[in-house]
Amino acid sequence: MTNTSISFQNLDPASFLERTAMVYPDKPAVVYNGKTLSYAEYHERSRRLAAALQKAGVSKGDRVAFLCPNVPAMLEGYFGPLGIGAVLVALNTRLSSKEIAYVLHHSGSKVLVFDSEFAPTVKSFIDETPGVKTFVQVLDTHPQDPAIPGPDYESFIAQVDPIAVLSGSDSELDTIAINYTSGTTGFPKGVEYTARGAYLNAIGEVLEIGLNWESSYLWTLPMFHASGWCYPWAVTAVGGAHVCLRRVDPDEVYQLIRERGITHMCAAPTVLTAMYSSPAAEGQDLSGLNIMTAGAPPAPQVIRTIEQMGARIHHVYGLTETYGPHTICAPQPSWSDLSPDDRAQTKARQGVPYIINGTELRVVDEGMTDVIRDGETMGEVVMRGNNVMARYHNDEEATETAFKGGWFHSGDLGVWHPDGYIELRDRAKDIIISGGENISTQEVEKVIMDHPAVLEVSVVGVPDDRWGEVPKAFVVVREGQEVTAESIITFTQERIARFKAPKHVEFGELPKTSTGKIQKYVLREKEWAGHESRIQGSQV
Repeated sequence: MTNTSISFQNLDPASFLERTAMVYPDKPAVVYNGKTLSYAEYHERSRRLAAALQKAGVSKGDRVAFLCPNVPAMLEGYFGPLGIGAVLVALNTRLSSKEIAYVLHHSGSKVLVFDSEFAPTVKSFIDETPGVKTFVQVLDTHPQDPAIPGPDYESFIAQVDPIAVLSGSDSELDTIAINYTSGTTGFPKGVEYTARGAYLNAIGEVLEIGLNWESSYLWTLPMFHASGWCYPWAVTAVGGAHVCLRRVDPDEVYQLIRERGITHMCAAPTVLTAMYSSPAAEGQDLSGLNIMTAGAPPAPQVIRTIEQMGARIHHVYGLTETYGPHTICAPQPSWSDLSPDDRAQTKARQGVPYIINGTELRVVDEGMTDVIRDGETMGEVVMRGNNVMARYHNDEEATETAFKGGWFHSGDLGVWHPDGYIELRDRAKDIIISGGENISTQEVEKVIMDHPAVLEVSVVGVPDDRWGEVPKAFVVVREGQEVTAESIITFTQERIARFKAPKHVEFGELPKTSTGKIQKYVLREKEWAGHESRIQGSQV
């Protein structure tokens, strides 16, 4: 009989920091604003955070929310709560105060650690979130707001002795993080990550992009986004250096790449576009830099341009529900014989499953039958495996719908090529992906319809040089009313997150079917005429 105490160990991402602090105690772990934390210091600070949370009344299973940009405290948030069996809720810093308040309430968070830059937002909902008992301010670029009770972060973790070991999970199937979607069908849904799934997906990142102890990883991807695609755990697992970046600025990105010897980074295509279109791009040599990109399928031109600067692009695809990337456009030896244009076109496909997921990826018709692998027949992309979410938090109905037929339904439409690689062609829902963030057109439309001068409205994604695509509202004005585009935009910005509001407004009649249904595809095709094909999915 197998002795499981000898032959089995729970997979727990917290163990990554425990091991690396032992193996590489003096190696640079976190670099930010000219300061460097060693792995021994990173380990101690994370253990202090765990102890401080315990002192604040946080127990196993309790939720701890973080509202921070890519600063060291956010990295510590990926280990401190886990060290005592608590659950991390990393909040999207671009959400409106109403949306953040909803997430705090829905998740049942007891503690909110937030960057003081967001103090005005926190003050606006503090009375609506009585379940949050402790507020902690991270002081970086803004002073502490005295109107919000609670300590600053450094005082919070300095008042306690660190716990001995970061090992709070009783089971590898325990939930360790809840990541909220961008609200593509109204209010966001909470996606539960388990210790096992996070551990294995982190190992998947290590394998697919080639991380090791010499790696220097630049944080251009928001850490709040799908647990930073599990890179807080992946980079730590191999003893790489986390180079933090509060805001993505092309000039600073290039500077850090040079000065810190950056070897790896993740970025939405919009970030890559900003990089190569910046005046600072001239003369840049990105040789040796590995870039993982997703959030919206990159246009071949984006891949071609960045790789001509010397970088290597790793195109991946996934969703919040898959811990970030689930597939990668794995390179083939024969691709080196292709022309730059053909190679970029080939690498723009979404690819094959991560190593950790075997072959658990399909494109199916409505009856869950595999479509023909001809690169033309469309179906829905479905997947399962080690990095598919456990469930939607407190939403059994949505979970059952997503897992219908024993597979996770992405809602994205694609084709299956003869070589087994998938390629997205459209989406089942009219989601807009702007700067890597998902926007529900229906949510935006509902807000605009509340404007007294609006009779009808339809919102679609239109091309944008910076964000890839942004919302545009097509508005039919009520008879006898007058309204400007600026007033529609302002009206919307006051009610939902600013990035969800339309950037453009056009007035006139809407194209409709004989039954009165608005033909969004007509609006979309007109806007995208002359641009590279809009191939996007509901992605990470």
